[in-house]
Amino acid sequence: MISRRVFGKVVGTGTGAVAMSLAGLRDASAADGAHGASPGSAGPSAPTPAATSFTGLKQVRAGVLDVGYAEAGPQHGPVVICLHGWPYDIHSYVDVVPLLAAQGYRVIVPYLRGHGTTRFLSSRTVRNAQQSAVALDIIALMDVLKIEKAVLAGFDWGSRTAGIIAALWPHRVSALVSVSGYLITDVEAQKTPLSPKAEYSWWYQYYFSTERGRLAMETPDDRDALCRLVWDTVSPTWDFDDATFERTAAAFTNPDYADIVIHNYRWRLGLADGERRYDRYEKLLAARPRIATPTITLDAERDPFTAPGDGSSYRDFFTGPYEHRTLAGIGHNVPQEAPAAFARAVVDATRL
Repeated sequence: MISRRVFGKVVGTGTGAVAMSLAGLRDASAADGAHGASPGSAGPSAPTPAATSFTGLKQVRAGVLDVGYAEAGPQHGPVVICLHGWPYDIHSYVDVVPLLAAQGYRVIVPYLRGHGTTRFLSSRTVRNAQQSAVALDIIALMDVLKIEKAVLAGFDWGSRTAGIIAALWPHRVSALVSVSGYLITDVEAQKTPLSPKAEYSWWYQYYFSTERGRLAMETPDDRDALCRLVWDTVSPTWDFDDATFERTAAAFTNPDYADIVIHNYRWRLGLADGERRYDRYEKLLAARPRIATPTITLDAERDPFTAPGDGSSYRDFFTGPYEHRTLAGIGHNVPQEAPAAFARAVVDATRL
């Protein structure tokens, strides 16, 4: 455990409001709406402080990328890797990181390919965002940082990526925190229509299937307006300010951003090819492999992508120690809307 004096240094990347002990984490996670709180008890999230930021971002060559990442906490502490989604970036974890660092964890938050300061090493590399390619990026990062095993925690693309690594490389994952549960993609199954209401929530996925959608992602004003609309609709109780969105939108100026986002969503629908070198992994993932890693899944009550049934639709995919939590009054960007509940889940997952 880190002393309060050291903790004060660690939280230089965050706000004073996140300076709390493990007991404080428990209390704050309840306030975030975790542990079966009554619907709406968390209430709308407070505006995110615009001053909250990471300092001293790092870069390292790993696999086909030069990866940009934030890091905090003791160098020799147990490692937690936090993975962001779309349309977000590492700042989804800006209030989670100091909480975990204060508990003695070494926390690493990488920009995924096509985001922020992460760059491809070669102009000849295919700008591919199929699920196994993104997962192998994280394996490559762990290898170059000499991390044998880590807790993986994520939402959106990050949940999928963390789940893939836990399924295919379980020896590299000590525990898993997955928002929305089991998100590993079977492209063939994706061809089956969902309910009209569910399809409506995925409107941008179909927009990106058109060249009109690609052009929007290549045009800065249209891109930012689209991404902000997604924030508004999938996190209806999150009262973020302009500076909070703009801080993340800076990550969208990556020269490969449009290519990566468009390929990701087209590939999922079977409208874009992957690369043959990933075929063996995709074949395994298409079988929807079970995950034996100790896992906590989180469902956000106000997230339109949360499946009904309190996690029952994916429970059978997790065969190891397991716990499910619902976050009342919280939307899609769980770590930024409910940082204490997310951090608490990471701590508790390591103890399952």
